[in-house]
Amino acid sequence: MRIAVTSQNYRTVTGHAGRARRFIVFEANGQEPSREVERLDFDADMAIHGFDHRAAHPLDSMNVLITGGAGAGFIQHLAARGVLVVATEESDPGMAVEAFLAGRVKPASEGCNHDHGDPDGDEHVHASGQGHTCNCHG
Repeated sequence: MRIAVTSQNYRTVTGHAGRARRFIVFEANGQEPSREVERLDFDADMAIHGFDHRAAHPLDSMNVLITGGAGAGFIQHLAARGVLVVATEESDPGMAVEAFLAGRVKPASEGCNHDHGDPDGDEHVHASGQGHTCNCHG
């Protein structure tokens, strides 16, 4: 299983997945601990927000994408490509992957939907609805 984690700094899980351009890719086989296998650094035109969805995208090869927060459009675009989006409050990318594999985080569609008052009207989904705490702009 290939799992991408949004990480603009390659150290922590970051949010606003639709605009993310940097990802840490992990591989997990269920027999051994997951391991980092690749780091992706896309040009601005490859961010999902604004990408031509008729074209192939490097994230198409992922099974799961873990992020701190994502818009509904991002979740829908990746679902159409067969990629499950998961929202987490975990800040460490490796720990976020392990939490997902252990079943401690849910698909983003089961998270919190709320409006940030974004001018484009995107709803953002987060791992926890308690207090509607926003961590997607980190």
